[in-house]
Parts: sequence; C-alpha cells; structure tokens
Amino acid sequence: MHIPKSLQELANSEAVQFLRRPKTITRVFEGVFSLIVFSSLLTDGYQNKMESPQLHCILNSNSVACSFAVGAGFLAFLSCLAFLVLDTQETRIADTRFKTAFQLLDFILAVLWAVVWFMGFCFLANQWQHSPPKEFLLGSSSAQAAIAFTFFSILVWIFQAYLAFQDLRNDAPVPYKRSLDEGSMVLTTLPLPSANSPVNMPTTGPNSLSYASSALSPCLTAPKAPRLAMMPDN
Repeated sequence: MHIPKSLQELANSEAVQFLRRPKTITRVFEGVFSLIVFSSLLTDGYQNKMESPQLHCILNSNSVACSFAVGAGFLAFLSCLAFLVLDTQETRIADTRFKTAFQLLDFILAVLWAVVWFMGFCFLANQWQHSPPKEFLLGSSSAQAAIAFTFFSILVWIFQAYLAFQDLRNDAPVPYKRSLDEGSMVLTTLPLPSANSPVNMPTTGPNSLSYASSALSPCLTAPKAPRLAMMPDN
C-alpha cells in the first residue's frame, strides 16, 4: 500500500511523535477523567428535594463530598494541562539537574494524586451507599459517573507514577559511573610504548641531575692523586 509522502512526513513530525508517547496519552486520560468528575457533580451534583427548594449534594446531602470531588477534579485537570505544557519543552531542556528535578516532581505528584483519588473514591462511594434511595429525582447518573471515573483516575495516576519512575531511573546521572567511563576512555586512547621507543630515565638528586650523569664511571668522577717525580742526583 502506497502512503503519500505528506502523510509520512506528518506521521514523522515532532507533534505526532509527542502525541504518541505513553506519557502524553496517560496525561490526556487523566485530564479527561478529572474533567468528567468535577463537571458531572458541578452541573447535576446539587439537587433540591421534593419538599424543599434548597439545593443539597446528591451524595448523602453531604456538601463536603461534592466540594471535594469538584475541587480535586479541577486541580487535577489544571495539573495535567501544566505538565503537558512542560512535556513539550522536555526535549529542549539541556540542564541535567533541572530535568531530573522535573521528573522527580512528576513522580511525587503522580503518587500524591493516586492517593488523593483513592481516598476520594472510598469517601464518595461510602456517601453514595448511605444516601437514601429516590431522595432526589435527578443526579443519580452523575453521581455514579463521578464515582466510576474517580476509580479510573486511580489507575491512570498509578501508571503515570510508573512512567515517571522509569524516566527518573533511566535519565538520572550516576557520578561514579561517569567517572569510570571517562577513565576507561582515557586509558584506551593512550598509546602503548613500543620496543624501539626511547625510555626517559627519571631525574634524581637535589640538583635535578639525570641518572645518566650521576651514574658515570668512578674513574671519571673521582679526583686524581698527585704523582711524585724523582729528581736525578747531580
């Protein structure tokens, strides 16, 4: 099957490659799930009872449950947008320390959001279980959708923490490993001495005299004794 050149260039473009990354896909799911959680309870989460015009939270008339779901979903949605923007600049970050700090922050926030959504799921499910049946005419489907996508958010944030941990482990600098690699590279680039190459003798002595000059023959360096000449008798 022949693929047009324009489509191949589009598939190989930087934007498409960024969208195909597992981290980007996970962030999109996180944002969509967070949007569903807070929007469903923000629109249909507050209903009035048949005998009263006052609005109540459909989760056991507990306003804390609805406020928690709306606030957590909105903050998680903003967090996903912020990290998507930072992910677009990740390949342009040259500073290794800043990149490591960004990956560490991503991992910590992913773990925290997984814990928050787990606590939120338990809390919302408990409040929905204790809600009186048919107390409100509308809003039951919105409450069930919020609880379901709260559970799905736990899974995607755990997977996001796993991806952040993998990036942190693969890209973290190891100082001793780097020094060993550099040392081995220097040793491999040094030339080995050949048999015909001259050997420089080490310098010895306080006056930096060479070993060759200090190792001269004793007859050359020792002072000569004076000779006695016999005078003839007249």
